[in-house]
Amino acid sequence: MSSGTKEKILKVRVTPKAAANRIVYDTAADGSSLIRVYVTCVPEQGKANQAVLKLLSKELKVPKSSLKILRGETDRDKIILCTSSGVER
Repeated sequence: MSSGTKEKILKVRVTPKAAANRIVYDTAADGSSLIRVYVTCVPEQGKANQAVLKLLSKELKVPKSSLKILRGETDRDKIILCTSSGVER
């Protein structure tokens, strides 16, 4: 990790096949922060995951390459690592 680079772990719950792409900030049952991401894509061949990463990169103002799914590749609940010098939230 270079100086000035920050890492943040994001807990994300994905809803595929939603009416519109959007992000809602919420609180999980354990009190931790949760990001609910609604995407219009279907969960086939990684399409929904790609849409989630694209939406999050736009929201957080970081390059898509700085986001990586650590856990939950095929699950609604995901753990995403954001590595960037400009993590906003």
